[in-house]
Amino acid sequence: MATKAPVLGKQSKEDLPEAVFGEPFHESLVHDAVRADLAARRRGTASTLTRAEVRMTTAKAWRQKGLGRARAGPLSVPHRRGGGVAFGPKPRRHTLKVNRKARRRALRAALSVHAARGSVAVLDGAAFKEPATKQAAKALESWGAARPTLVALGEDELAAAKSLRNIERVSVVPADAVGVADVVGAASLVLSRAALEDLTRRAGEVTASPNRKR
Repeated sequence: MATKAPVLGKQSKEDLPEAVFGEPFHESLVHDAVRADLAARRRGTASTLTRAEVRMTTAKAWRQKGLGRARAGPLSVPHRRGGGVAFGPKPRRHTLKVNRKARRRALRAALSVHAARGSVAVLDGAAFKEPATKQAAKALESWGAARPTLVALGEDELAAAKSLRNIERVSVVPADAVGVADVVGAASLVLSRAALEDLTRRAGEVTASPNRKR
């Protein structure tokens, strides 16, 4: 039986591709994909100065003998005020590798969860000839889905994006930028027809070329 999703602002329903929205849930794959998505968003620019980088003399704090004080080395050591940081962060990449097939399967699993619980709807992006926030808010209210809501739109659906982006707890994202973490973190999902087509293409099974050598 084909999975259907309501069309916002209308009484009709849209068929969702079973190959994409009928995937069983794979917890480990979804977990790895979410970790990779979130790690890729980290800037990785945190940096601290080591004892070799602080602007401080390398001379001993005081002479070794004759003062009756404990011996001391440079003041740049980590346990002294103004000294360098031991084992502090340095700029680095946080990206994690997830295979393409695994990422596609994780995206299908995340989309299928929304389809199974009825928290996905389809939006006719062409219906917005100009920005109309009141019209968009009314369509979402009539649907009555939980929030936060993730709205995925095509690159040419600018009027629809402007209509939805100012609504509380609604995030508007281009379809080609939607990741597994975005889908998992949303309580409900709204896809325009263009976004639905794009996500179906991205999440679909990878078929091997007939001319590919094995």
